[in-house]
Amino acid sequence: MSEDKKIGGLSLMREKFPTNQISKLPKETRQQADDKAAKRKCSVCGGFHHPGAIHLDYVGHAALTDRLLDADVLWTWEPVAWNDKGLPQFDENGGLWIKLTVCGLTRYGYGNAGESAYKDIGSREKEVIGDALRNAAMRFGAALELWHKGNLHVDDKNDELKDGSEKTDKEFESFIKEHLPNLENAAKLGLAALQKAQKDIPKSPMKVKLWMDVSDVLKATAKAADDSATEEEI
Repeated sequence: MSEDKKIGGLSLMREKFPTNQISKLPKETRQQADDKAAKRKCSVCGGFHHPGAIHLDYVGHAALTDRLLDADVLWTWEPVAWNDKGLPQFDENGGLWIKLTVCGLTRYGYGNAGESAYKDIGSREKEVIGDALRNAAMRFGAALELWHKGNLHVDDKNDELKDGSEKTDKEFESFIKEHLPNLENAAKLGLAALQKAQKDIPKSPMKVKLWMDVSDVLKATAKAADDSATEEEI
C-alpha cells in the first residue's frame, strides 16, 4: 500500500497484503508425512518436510498483528469460553473459539493445529491462537484473496478472467464428482482402505483442497468402520 493512500479502520482490513508479508505453508500428504527419510530442508519456506509437498500462501501471525494494529491500536481478542482455572477453554478437538474485536466490532473465529512430537511445550497452543486470529480476521476481510481459490472481484467486462474462474470452478466440480464417491465408499471399509483410495487420486492442488475439505468427515466414517469391525471380532 502506498504512503499517500491513507486507509484505516475496517477498510484497511480488506486491503491486500504486500508480497513481502505473504509466507509459504507446506502441505504434505499422509504418505509424505510418514516418509521421514525423505524429508529435507526446503528452499521455499525454510521448513523441514518432504520435497514433494505443495506450498500454500498464507499471512503469518506477525503480519496479521501488524495489520490489526494499523487498523485499530486498541484491537483485542478473547476466548469464547474459560476453564475453571481462568484460562482459555479449548474444545474436545484441541481447537479454540475466539472473539476478535476491531474498531468496536466483534466477530468470531476458530483455530486448530495438529499434534506433533517435535513441537516445543506450548507451541501448539500458540499455533492454535494464531490460526483462530487469522480465521476471525478473515471475517473482517483480511487476506480473503488467499483463502479464496478463484477471483473474488472480477469486472464483468474482463471476459478473460471471468472465463478462467468459471473454468476452474467446473474443473473442481468435475474432480469432486469423480473422486469423492470412491473416498466415501473406501471410508466405509476402514482407515486402511481410505488411505489407499486417497493415494490413488492423481496429485494436484484440487486433491489437496478436496482432502482438506472432507478429511474430518471421511476419517470419522473410517474410524467408525474400524471400531465396528473390532467389535464384531470380539
